[in-house]
Amino acid sequence: MINNIVLVGRTTKMIELKQNKNGTNYVQFTLAVNRPYKDEQGQQQADFITCVAWNKTAETIANYVLKGMMIGIEGRLQVRSYSNEAGVRQYLSEVLVNRFTFLESKKSNNTLESVDTFKAQHDPTTETSYNPYDPNFSNPNYSPTSQNYNNPFTTATTLAGSLNRAMNTTMNSISIHDEVLPF
Repeated sequence: MINNIVLVGRTTKMIELKQNKNGTNYVQFTLAVNRPYKDEQGQQQADFITCVAWNKTAETIANYVLKGMMIGIEGRLQVRSYSNEAGVRQYLSEVLVNRFTFLESKKSNNTLESVDTFKAQHDPTTETSYNPYDPNFSNPNYSPTSQNYNNPFTTATTLAGSLNRAMNTTMNSISIHDEVLPF
């Protein structure tokens, strides 16, 4: 069975870190994801998808993701139900976030400055030099010539595929005669 969801969208409000009854950190936020078409008036349509993250992922999202930021998330769909005060069964669909990615750089908006300002206002003892947009944040071996720095959807698998193709083109060709083939 496969239950995997990948979304790219913008957050709709400031995200607040919360704790459940057991003391586990979590965040619940809405991601606005544009539809691939516009309505009759030419207005862009969007779906507003409820997302939930837990533990360290929740802490990072709460600390560094602001209203309106574009992020990518990977997770799974969860549908749960409960009974309201009138005894009517209600169903709730949400995406449980496994991983997320910052998809905007400091150059594309002033988000990083906003993060630093927000952190300084709300926690003056916190070091504000921590920069999640710094390429060294997730890749200590970063180099400006890295081929996937500007493409967040390039994966190790696709990079390995291009490496194999490059190696195959540099190797000598192998000649196979028709009489050797069994078909």
